[in-house]
Amino acid sequence: MRTTVDLPDELFRRAKSEAALRGKKLRDLIEEGLRLVVDEPSRAGKPAPQGKRLSAHDLMKDLIFGDTGDGPTDLSTNPKYFDDFGR
Repeated sequence: MRTTVDLPDELFRRAKSEAALRGKKLRDLIEEGLRLVVDEPSRAGKPAPQGKRLSAHDLMKDLIFGDTGDGPTDLSTNPKYFDDFGR
């Protein structure tokens, strides 16, 4: 199906460049991206807030701890992780 989509110039240039680097057509890259968004459920059931920068911990915790989220929230605040630190 053919459709028309308006994209910001900067995003279009980046997408076109990425497609060229991968040796793909722009339409193939766009299709791949849409499939990732549509086919995969949102990680925590909700998208990241607009404009919020995510830390590496935020990005990886779902991969490490799964959907349970029962892992440590921040390793730097748990005193047991500092045992023998600096010795």
